Amino acid sequence: MAMHESIQYYSNGYVVEILANNKTACSSWLLLPAENLWPDALRGFLYVLAMMYLFMGIAIASDVFMCSIEVLTSKKRIIVRWDEEKQEKVEREILVWNETVANLTLMALGSSAPEILLATIEAITRLGSTNIIDALGTFTIIGSAAFNLLIITAICVVTVPTPNVKRIKEFGVFLLTSVWSIWAYLWMLLVVKFISPGVIEIWEAFVTLGFFPTFVIMAYCQDNGWWLCRSKRVAGVEEEEDDNVRIVMGNRRPSMLGHVPKELHVLEAEKAHRMSDGRPEEEQSPPLNRMIVRKSPKEPQTFARARSNRNSADSDTDSDDPRFRHAAVSTLMGGAKLRSMAAQRNPRMADVVAKMQTLHEAVKQGKPPEGDLVGKFTFASDRYAVLESAGNLQIDVLFHRQILSKSTVSMLDQERVIFKNGNVTIPSSGNLADTENEPATALGVVSVDYETREGSAKPGKDFKFSKGTLIFKETEYQKSFSVSIINDNQYEADVDFYIILKNPKGMSGLGDPSVARVTIVDDDEPGEFSFEEGTYHADMKTAKVTVKVIREHGFDGKVKLEYSTFDGTGIGGSKLDPKTDYISSHGEVQFNHAETYKTITVDVNKSIKTPKNFIIALRNASLGAKIGLRSAVVCHINKDDEVTERIAELLDEQEEPEDNTWKSQFFNAMIVGSTVDKDGNEVPPKWNHYLMHFFTFFWKVLCACIPPSSCLGSWPAFVLSLAVIGLLTAFVEQLGHLLGCVVGLETSVTGITIIALGTSLPDTFASRTAARQDEYADAAIGNVTGSNSVNVFLGLGIPWVIRTIYAVATGTTFRVKTTNLTESVIIFSVCGTLCIFILLLRRKFVGGELGGEKALPKYLTGAFLVLLWVIYIVLSSLKAYNIIF
Repeated sequence: MAMHESIQYYSNGYVVEILANNKTACSSWLLLPAENLWPDALRGFLYVLAMMYLFMGIAIASDVFMCSIEVLTSKKRIIVRWDEEKQEKVEREILVWNETVANLTLMALGSSAPEILLATIEAITRLGSTNIIDALGTFTIIGSAAFNLLIITAICVVTVPTPNVKRIKEFGVFLLTSVWSIWAYLWMLLVVKFISPGVIEIWEAFVTLGFFPTFVIMAYCQDNGWWLCRSKRVAGVEEEEDDNVRIVMGNRRPSMLGHVPKELHVLEAEKAHRMSDGRPEEEQSPPLNRMIVRKSPKEPQTFARARSNRNSADSDTDSDDPRFRHAAVSTLMGGAKLRSMAAQRNPRMADVVAKMQTLHEAVKQGKPPEGDLVGKFTFASDRYAVLESAGNLQIDVLFHRQILSKSTVSMLDQERVIFKNGNVTIPSSGNLADTENEPATALGVVSVDYETREGSAKPGKDFKFSKGTLIFKETEYQKSFSVSIINDNQYEADVDFYIILKNPKGMSGLGDPSVARVTIVDDDEPGEFSFEEGTYHADMKTAKVTVKVIREHGFDGKVKLEYSTFDGTGIGGSKLDPKTDYISSHGEVQFNHAETYKTITVDVNKSIKTPKNFIIALRNASLGAKIGLRSAVVCHINKDDEVTERIAELLDEQEEPEDNTWKSQFFNAMIVGSTVDKDGNEVPPKWNHYLMHFFTFFWKVLCACIPPSSCLGSWPAFVLSLAVIGLLTAFVEQLGHLLGCVVGLETSVTGITIIALGTSLPDTFASRTAARQDEYADAAIGNVTGSNSVNVFLGLGIPWVIRTIYAVATGTTFRVKTTNLTESVIIFSVCGTLCIFILLLRRKFVGGELGGEKALPKYLTGAFLVLLWVIYIVLSSLKAYNIIF
């Protein structure tokens, strides 16, 4: 067999290695002198151990990196906005970083830093190399994506206990990132195989990198519902003329992916959006998909349309959102889109809209309208809503006089006839008569009676009975009256009453709507109820425990809530005896209007010999009242007054912040911490904890040298922890190539297996914990697709940009090996698409992506996803060794 020599020179000598002609000597800046002469089996074993040890260090450094990112993304700022309704400045505290943007930038960078840095470092070290070989970083990115999407998803699906089901909350963002994650790998395939086979051009590199900000911007837009439901301010002429007209968008929906932002929930709950328009009334010409909302300047707490369900609306809006206090609808002039929306919600409203449209078209065409509104009395709207605290509600009544002729419409365009404040003003130079057409207005004085009628709202309790007569002079077409609303300071469900028009007199009749429904929206705040402290101690002299229940964030009306005792280490009973530690109690606490606290007393046994405790819990508050976070309290019975407050600390909503200093970091690095079981008991460390502490001690001390996250806004910790990850990744990159060289493992196989698993294991445990503990599935699997997209756009975009710029500068070409890469991307794309399709099917038929009411379907799902990953690994490996394809 033909042989050749490989000589390596050192400062004190040289090493000669005799190799077969079909083999090349392993080279790396990491090699020890004469290391190539060691047995291959020993070297392979040592390389695997070294990579495992480095993965531990990367995991610890990544944890520090993620902690610094959490500090950065949790920063808040104060914004000051002018509240038009309250006429005052309102301060709000908001996050500096949008949650979606933070997840797809800093958070994704934190979880994908090893893969991205591996590809970047490999690209830098190979600058100037003409060898076309598989890139370890590229295959690590693909292998990591396959592991994250298939294995982590499978683990999360089966981790959720039966029969619990968890679904992704921000489903629109998940779908968007899923599409981008598949496109990312298809784009990689197009670049290396079809657009410029085997060559990466500079424009392709920059487009790949440019996909990243495009992806983030689109996700941000989707998270905000693409802003399609937000109102737009209409330019006005003279704001003081009619500053109480608001324009509300009538028929808007987000265009894709089903994500409904909070603003759309408000609109769909039939609340008017708070945007002002300052044009004078005679210049108003609303488009077909808008409706005019008129706000009374004297009654700022009334708003235009009744809420169909207050509770459902409140559940979709934040408590910090401003209250909606709009006034009654005076005119509805919408197009087909608005009519369609109204028809879906209320057929009666659709009829009113249709008649208003007919009237509007008749005015334009100069002919009498079809129907019988001419000479009829109607309300401006058939629905009104008013806050209970508003005091009264103003109602508009319209009398529809004769339609204007064509010549009068022309005069109206020339501003010779003015409609304002319910009157018709005729300038002396104007002429409302036309020899060829009918007169402009019908003369005569008319009148109509109005009267309130009870519904679920009762007169004398919710509103004051009202009736009266409205007289319209010859030039008047609009009159108003008000109904008094009674504020009882007691929270209750929204109630309705009705107002009718009757007894029209003169040349008049009743049109539609002649009956209006008024919804009184309760805005009382019963408050939030919780215990004042997280723990209480019995007074052994009186043999009683007295706890205080406090009332916050509202003090309106009477509120009742129940309380019950539950056994802890103490045993309750109906009477005190040697076997009973306290009297089991359950009852009701009643707060009167404006009362802020009440006390609950429980008798205890003062003859106990060992410390005991029990729990008191609050529940079932009256309608509108809320139970606070501290809804349970631990009561201790101890003769010596030496009671641990461990359970109370767990119940306390305010945790003491950790001492985040260099001293605390080194202290935590030196000790082996204990764990806490499900019952809150401290469990001493076991032998495996000490073993892992021994292996990771060096990395803990090294990472303790990184500045704490409290230093300079966490930026030093961010930069230095990223540098540590990059340094360790450089060692992993060299060891990966050496391992493949020694044992004959192809670079592509090394990347999709050993390196990919090592960099993805921390994410696996984090996702499993999130699947168990979080209410939704977003933290467990929702960010996997976003992270995979970031891997390609940054993990390939940055190295490709570096190498293409170098190629252009040196007049060379950046070439890549396409054989193994093409097949690996195709296989992953198919498996990834199947995985996303399975998740969509589970959402539809199981009710959520994770868990399930039955155990068998979730285990079948997990097994199938694992099988897809095995198929991907096997097929890609077989192709790497040219066994298939």
